[in-house]
Amino acid sequence: MALPKSFDEFIGNRSVVESLRAAIAAGRLPHSLILLGPRGAGKFTLSLLLTMALECERQPRELAGEGVNEGRELAGFCGVCHNCVRIAEGADLEARIEEAIAVREEMRETDKKDTRVLVQTHPDVLIIPPDPPQLLIKLGQIRTLINRSQYLPTEARAKVFLLTSAAFMKEAANSLLKVLEEPPAYVHILLMAENLGELLPTIRSRCAVAHLGALPVEEIASLLGERRPELNKVERELTARLSEGAAGRALGFNLAEYAAARADALTMLHTAENSGGHQDHSVLFRMTETYRAGAEGQSKTTALLRAVSSLLEDILLLQAGAGDRVRNIDKRGELQRMADTFSFEWIESAVRGMDAVQSGMRRNLLRSLSLDSLAMELEGGRR
Repeated sequence: MALPKSFDEFIGNRSVVESLRAAIAAGRLPHSLILLGPRGAGKFTLSLLLTMALECERQPRELAGEGVNEGRELAGFCGVCHNCVRIAEGADLEARIEEAIAVREEMRETDKKDTRVLVQTHPDVLIIPPDPPQLLIKLGQIRTLINRSQYLPTEARAKVFLLTSAAFMKEAANSLLKVLEEPPAYVHILLMAENLGELLPTIRSRCAVAHLGALPVEEIASLLGERRPELNKVERELTARLSEGAAGRALGFNLAEYAAARADALTMLHTAENSGGHQDHSVLFRMTETYRAGAEGQSKTTALLRAVSSLLEDILLLQAGAGDRVRNIDKRGELQRMADTFSFEWIESAVRGMDAVQSGMRRNLLRSLSLDSLAMELEGGRR
């Protein structure tokens, strides 16, 4: 992933970004900050830009133009100094995580068990992603954060820790409180979250929050017209709606992959919709069988659950009379029929079932069986 060359290239949420830049320029950036926003809103990208502005050797400044921050001094970054270059190397997070996993796989079994995935391209900046296969922030990662926070920065102004997910193991979340309560003056912790409810109230109360709001559908569609000319008008509008106002997600959105996941999600919902009497579940079971294999199966399962969630949210919108906000606009007819069929209680039960599948994935349960169980539970709830 290529980082923006300046804050001006960051898409959306201008006033929020300028307020954070002003805080850095004034030396008042909160020591514990939650970057809140939907998946693909640019939370990780913004965290790296803010870190570069904080650590840049040249410390460039400019004055804000019109808006809520007019006249305030804003921090920037040069992008070419030693600190900026090394921090920017963490931008391709997936590649860095794969490298860390590969190193761990080469270790002895005794060492592998106690080694957690961490990404560090600058000695004073540590990126902490969810540790596979459970994809949770684990206790060992937070212990590393706490240990390193006790040492002064070696080559930059501050120690910066970027937590890319709000999915914590309970012990890790409790341990993080220790450093959030009294962070050293030279430490900044940036925590990325899609939903504040994912975090313990005790963590939320100790952090400032910067909310990256969703962009309007029209703005996303216009951006896609400029950046993704291969999409036609219908595809641009559908992508804009499905991206939930997140520019980064829209620009990288793969409609073909989503359509495949949604087709499987509809198979599950149709099975539940038509429950009653004898049914042939062969199509359903052939579909869930494809979710058995390794890391690819885990990725497919995550995409499937997101597709089911998207469809259920649209059904709720139709039931509430807010059809103009439906995202899967090309499936509106099917969704309207389901909206007339499924009760709110059934949808609530379906959401709990999806949570159970996600919990099972973290415990390495067989995914195809978990999905079979979910499908049968959905069908049973309709009887």
